[in-house]
Amino acid sequence: MNNIEYNLAMVISNANKNITPFETIDAISDAGFKNVFIQWYNRSWNPSQEKQLEYIKSKGLNVIFAHLGYDYVNALWLGNDYIRNLIIESYKYDLDCCHKNGISLVIMHPHGKMNDPVFNNVGIKSFQEIADYAEKLNIKIAFENTRFKGYLEYLLDNIKNENVGICFDSGHYHTHFKDEFNFDRFKNKIFAVHLHDNDQSEDQHLQPFDGTVNWNFVIHKLKECNYDGPITLELCYRKQYLEMNPLDFYKKGYENGIKIYKIMNEN
Repeated sequence: MNNIEYNLAMVISNANKNITPFETIDAISDAGFKNVFIQWYNRSWNPSQEKQLEYIKSKGLNVIFAHLGYDYVNALWLGNDYIRNLIIESYKYDLDCCHKNGISLVIMHPHGKMNDPVFNNVGIKSFQEIADYAEKLNIKIAFENTRFKGYLEYLLDNIKNENVGICFDSGHYHTHFKDEFNFDRFKNKIFAVHLHDNDQSEDQHLQPFDGTVNWNFVIHKLKECNYDGPITLELCYRKQYLEMNPLDFYKKGYENGIKIYKIMNEN
């Protein structure tokens, strides 16, 4: 058994261009990946997220986690209890779906894509209820570093569940956080990673080593945090990559994943 291939994972990205999700899954599988993660956003995709999961399983791929949606997550911090409870129940439903499908880890954004509600006890109450529900299902929640600083620290300072940690996103770290991240604060709490690159101008989801992320530094810090999960790539087949065919794009991703894996496992 090749141990490396079982330690690499790739996103099934619905942001890809000129390729369907089924074709994306085929290319990822043909490139050699055994593990994937699915975007569980509850959007009107065709094929739906449920159909994508069914097809993933038919290909014999392992789903390492589901990335839950974030379109209405800001409501969890706001004072309208009716709407807030609707969003909480929608996340509980998603957790039930994951549990039924054997998915034991989910990624959550702590806030919406563009806005940053003020940290408050309403938000903690909301996320605490979701974390407690996930804990009953033996599901871990990893909060992702997204566009704004401070949320991960605030959530982990106030929610003490053992099933709560973070997902480190290298692209957000580079373009939104400008490489400022307190890795030491999250030692032993990094449950997942999203690895991709950019030139720091925007969140481009480039192949590793095609942008300006300092990969040796990032990988070193992940090792210091005792991260030992899959090398999980969050790449998008679009823009300049459309000059490649999809299979070659994902083969390149596989090769870059191996490169990162080898750096991670250097003595």
